Amino acid sequence: MTQPTPRDKAYHTPVMVDETVFWLSTASHGTIVDGTFGGGGHSRALLNHYNELRIIGLDRDPDAVANSFTDDRLTVVNANYRDIAASLGSLDVAGGVEGILLDLGVSSHQLDVAERGFSYHSSGPLDMRMGPDAERSAADLINTESEDALARILRVYGEEKFARRIARAVVSHRPFQDTADLASCIADAVPAAARRSGHPARKSFQAIRIAVNDELVGLTDFMETGIDSLVVGGRLVVMAYHSLEDRIVKRALVARSRTCVCPPDLPQCACGASPDFSILSRKAIKPTQDEVAANPRARSAVMRVAERISQ
Repeated sequence: MTQPTPRDKAYHTPVMVDETVFWLSTASHGTIVDGTFGGGGHSRALLNHYNELRIIGLDRDPDAVANSFTDDRLTVVNANYRDIAASLGSLDVAGGVEGILLDLGVSSHQLDVAERGFSYHSSGPLDMRMGPDAERSAADLINTESEDALARILRVYGEEKFARRIARAVVSHRPFQDTADLASCIADAVPAAARRSGHPARKSFQAIRIAVNDELVGLTDFMETGIDSLVVGGRLVVMAYHSLEDRIVKRALVARSRTCVCPPDLPQCACGASPDFSILSRKAIKPTQDEVAANPRARSAVMRVAERISQ
C-alpha cells in the first residue's frame, strides 16, 4: 500500500477535517465517495487515518483531477457528484458505498487563480465555470439575461438586498468580459454606507457562480436520489457555506427521517412509511474558533451528518 504523496497545500485548505474523519469512521473498512474532491485534503486525511479505506473522488473541475495525489486506494474521476450513481456504475462499484462526503465550498485554487474568473479581487476573464459541464460562462449570463432575471438571481442566490440597483447598473454598462470591471460596476451601484461591511460585489459574485454552475439544482437532485448510493449503515457528511444550500440538505434529511408523510389533518397514519435515514447532527456542526482564526474561509461552513438505516 502506498501512502499519499505530498501536494501543494496552497491548492486548498480543507475545512473541519477532524470532524470529517470522526463522522466517517464507520466507513473505515469500506468505500467513501468524496463527491467534491477539490484539493484532496479531506481524502488525504481519511486515508492517513484508515488504512483499509478506499476513496472514489469526484470533481467536475478538470484541474482538481489533474492535480490529485497518488495513492493506490484512491480513484479520482472528472464527474459531477449529482451523477454519483452513473459514476459508481462506470467503476463497477456494485451494492453502494459506506460513506459520501460533500464540501460545497469553492476551492482556494478556483478563487485564487484569476483566469478562472471567480474572484472579485483581481482582473480576469468572466468565466466562473467549475467544469466543462456548465453550459454557459458568467459573461454569457451577465451579458444576455434581462434586468428582471439578473435581479432575481442576485436576490435569490446572493440574498443581495440591492439586487435591483445592481442589475440595472449591469444592464446599463454591459457588455462585460472582465471580473474587475464587473466588480467595479457592482460597487458603484451599492450605496456608500453598504460598502463598509465587506466587498460590495461578494454576494453578487456568489449568486452568479451559483447560477452559472446550476449548483442548487444539482444539490437538490443529489439529495433526492444520490444519497441512495449509500448502503445501510453508510453515512453522509455535507458541508455547506450558504443558507440556501444548507436548507436544501436539512429539508431533504428531515423528509427522509420522517416516520409518516401523511397530511397532518388525517386522524391516523395511512401511508405506512418508515424512515430510511437518521440525522446524527441535530444541530449544524460548525468549525471551532481556532480553525476560523487560522482559515477565515471556514467561517460560514456548517456540517450536517446522517446515516442510512434502511433501504
